[in-house]
Amino acid sequence: MNKILIATDIHGSAYWAQKVADKMVELKCDTLVLLGDIYNHGPRNPLPQDYAPIKVAEIFNQFANRLIAIKGNCDSEVDGMISKFVFLQHNVLLLGKHKVFLTHGHIYSKHNLPPQLSKGDMVVYGHYHIDEITNIDGVYAVNVGSASLPNDQHHAYAVLDDKGIALFDFDGSELACQKF
Repeated sequence: MNKILIATDIHGSAYWAQKVADKMVELKCDTLVLLGDIYNHGPRNPLPQDYAPIKVAEIFNQFANRLIAIKGNCDSEVDGMISKFVFLQHNVLLLGKHKVFLTHGHIYSKHNLPPQLSKGDMVVYGHYHIDEITNIDGVYAVNVGSASLPNDQHHAYAVLDDKGIALFDFDGSELACQKF
């Protein structure tokens, strides 16, 4: 099974995009998943540290052949013009007998679970900028948080493999985990 690094809500921060790229290399991850809001800061957010969407594209384009990008509510059609990867509405990974539904979080989240999930499956998202894992009738709702603009003071990312998922801050402290 691949080791997958998941990050979300970069919001155009070249500083935090580089931190994500560095973790990708440091942890020897095979795949990078970005759960949306990659380049634009959005009208309700402050400008993040080192706001430079073109630089963010340059950083993530180097992983294009092993990157899954989910479209967030702040991502637009024009973002595809600077990206060497495609933005998907959502994606589903199969890990053994479990499904992992990847989405941004503005449609599907712990508040509105995707209908095709069963006990033991996961929905993994961002959008709310708060890292947490919640069990809802046997389905795990995993909010990765935000790399650049956290609402809970944890600049966070996740690592997913065939054993489960763990949330970390960029200092390497584990924030939460859920085994399959």
